[in-house]
Amino acid sequence: MYAIVEIAGQQFKVAKDQKVYVHRLQGEEGSSVSFDKVYLLDDGTKVTLGAPAITGASVEAKVVKHLKGDKVIVFKKKRRKGYRVKNGHRQSLTEILIQSISAKGGAKKAAPKKEAAPKAAAPKKAAAPKAAALKPLPKKLLLQKQKI
Repeated sequence: MYAIVEIAGQQFKVAKDQKVYVHRLQGEEGSSVSFDKVYLLDDGTKVTLGAPAITGASVEAKVVKHLKGDKVIVFKKKRRKGYRVKNGHRQSLTEILIQSISAKGGAKKAAPKKEAAPKAAAPKKAAAPKAAALKPLPKKLLLQKQKI
């Protein structure tokens, strides 16, 4: 069984007893957290889709530890100008362990789409008089233009 769930603004495919690294969460180490924005559930035989989320479904997880990710070096340079800036960043992460995935509620049904009624044909306005068709230039004038 797996689920697609939104955790800290990102979507993850999670399964029971899986460890996931997510952006820093507020809970303390050892505490339990619950996520209710479950977008898809698959139990092996049946796939349930939400519109956008599944009502009543939730994913329970335990905060294992807080840590920092690998350092990312940001280096900026403009050639021939003597401009160099080196910067580093380490993302704050939380390691969570998925304990259970529950699907207690049914899927939200999308609102049935109404068929668009055919629009009544608007009365046509009187057509504007067409501009007088341009007459082609006589060959004599065309030859004179080319000589210039």
